[in-house]
Amino acid sequence: MQPLGEKCAVFGVYGKDLEVARLSFFGLFALQHRGQESAGIATTNGKTMTVHKGMGLVSQVFNDELIGSFKGHIAVAHNRYSTAGGSKVKHAQPMLAAGASALKTVSYEDPHPSLNDSVSLSSGPDDGAIALVHNGNLPTTAALEQFLRERSIDTAEFSDSRMIVEAIAARMREGVELTTAIKDVYPLLQGAFSLLIMSRDSLVAVRDHCGIRPLSLARLNGGWVIASETCAFAPIGAEYERDIAPGELLVIDEKGLHSEQVAEPNPKLDIFEFVYFARPDSRLLGKSVYEVRRNFGVQLAKEYPLEADVVIPVPETAIASAVGYAETLGLRFEMGLTKNRYIHRTFITPDQHVREQGVKAKLTPIPEVVQGKRVVVFDDSIVRGTTSRQIVKMLFEAGAKEVHFLVASPPVKFPDFYGIDTPQQKDLIAATKSVPEMQEYLGATSLRFLSYEGMIAATGLPENQFCTSCFSGVYPIDIKERAQEITFR
Repeated sequence: MQPLGEKCAVFGVYGKDLEVARLSFFGLFALQHRGQESAGIATTNGKTMTVHKGMGLVSQVFNDELIGSFKGHIAVAHNRYSTAGGSKVKHAQPMLAAGASALKTVSYEDPHPSLNDSVSLSSGPDDGAIALVHNGNLPTTAALEQFLRERSIDTAEFSDSRMIVEAIAARMREGVELTTAIKDVYPLLQGAFSLLIMSRDSLVAVRDHCGIRPLSLARLNGGWVIASETCAFAPIGAEYERDIAPGELLVIDEKGLHSEQVAEPNPKLDIFEFVYFARPDSRLLGKSVYEVRRNFGVQLAKEYPLEADVVIPVPETAIASAVGYAETLGLRFEMGLTKNRYIHRTFITPDQHVREQGVKAKLTPIPEVVQGKRVVVFDDSIVRGTTSRQIVKMLFEAGAKEVHFLVASPPVKFPDFYGIDTPQQKDLIAATKSVPEMQEYLGATSLRFLSYEGMIAATGLPENQFCTSCFSGVYPIDIKERAQEITFR
């Protein structure tokens, strides 16, 4: 598939005897797949708050010496892929805001502005600082902007995440405590959000009433860990406790853990988490992501059984679906495409020749697997179709006799407004072409998508538990003025 970006991964730790910064580093490392653009960690020791964030992968932004300099018993951390505000270090998270006096910048490290932008901030003991991390997206920020303008706060260069933290801080400056400020601002947040907010003495988690983006809670050595996905718990030895509920506000402080429901829940987890975003070793809504993806392949085998010599996946997210398809039909499964696992975000712009090579820099067919064979190639989805077309071409060039392209999800016909960096609708191939037209564009022997009903059935959960907007055009949280961008055909 054409790579999608999601905003983003959030991670938080509360524990008096825990190395919260080091745990956050490994948590972000486990969640790197959710965002490769920037990373950041903020900690507090109850008196001061410190944040370091920079452009690049977790391993590019942090080192052992830096992690060792963080002190405290609370942390929030973030991996980002931009969907709002652009690709700049000032939009990297965590974001600090002052509930009282203004924050002071203690250092700005910018040795190579185009290569490794980073910033370190610290807040003093009397400024009432908070730090926020956000997974999701607000398709409309009109209510937030009005709230901030009424308080003479200029939002001209603010991302949606910056608006949220500034609005909460503004209420705190008006004399209310953190949880009340969050509840006051909550109705202004029109969209998808899984938020972690840290003050000097507490860690707060809150989700939108649909719970579109995931968020889970775990125990660790008398403390607590919160993460976008459960796959972040095992590497640090944390034990999964439960999911944060849609519409729930959960507070962890020295008195323990307490929560309240601040909005009527209407659970609608984005089903694209199962299709593509989540790691296969995560669990969503109590279901194994790997098993659900395998079931996608089983369902497609029932809907479109083929006679073929070999089934190969496009690594990584399509592997489980290809396994399910091959096993169901008794076909041979092989890893016929090799992925360069070390191509992520790069600061080096490729020259024209390398750029023209496109997907070949990331994927290479193994001729011995496909030569002279009727090949079934599995992918998780098709967005623009350009990557899929190149894959088909490469497989034929490697000697495949037939290339049947199977997709473990329905056609993506509608853009996302809740935190996935999808193209505009006009750039989605399924929004402008029929399946036969897409097959012709790809140059494939055949092209088939998993049915919408088959996708739902594969989860083992009812349709009403999911947001399926990319496939159905049904947006459970009002997208307001953005609705004019959508057409049905």
